[in-house]
Amino acid sequence: MRVVLQFELDATPDAVWEMLHDPLALGQVLAPLLRITPVGHRRFPPRWSSGEHLTRAKVLGVVPVGDQLIRLSESTRGDARILEDSGGPVSGMLAVITTWRHRMAVSRIEGDRTLYRDRLDFSAGILTPVVWIGIWALWQFRANGIRRVIARRAARP
Repeated sequence: MRVVLQFELDATPDAVWEMLHDPLALGQVLAPLLRITPVGHRRFPPRWSSGEHLTRAKVLGVVPVGDQLIRLSESTRGDARILEDSGGPVSGMLAVITTWRHRMAVSRIEGDRTLYRDRLDFSAGILTPVVWIGIWALWQFRANGIRRVIARRAARP
């Protein structure tokens, strides 16, 4: 199934692209609903790079929901820069999801603003329709978190 977001941000594409590569921003976007921590390391790298990163998610920082492998790659399509996560859940409740392809695209629009597009394709077998409801709700929360983090960063001197 698919979940899609598309909205405009009052920030440059470079600023949004940098936010997408900031591991701390991921935590800020999902807080306080989910707390994301690195697995096997004491802290996240200063910047996401292409390759694999194992994370752990806890609801409200307390209830473990599983580990997620973030497998990043970058590409361009026309004027859009695309960050793709082809990893996916690997343990816990999250492991019900068996396929995962998450693409985030950043494009310049009028006024040095950004068009942000986000598309997640996933499968959870026969549970897919039920899981879609939860992921759709999480993605709406995530969209608000992205807007909040970008606005906070834009307000910095």
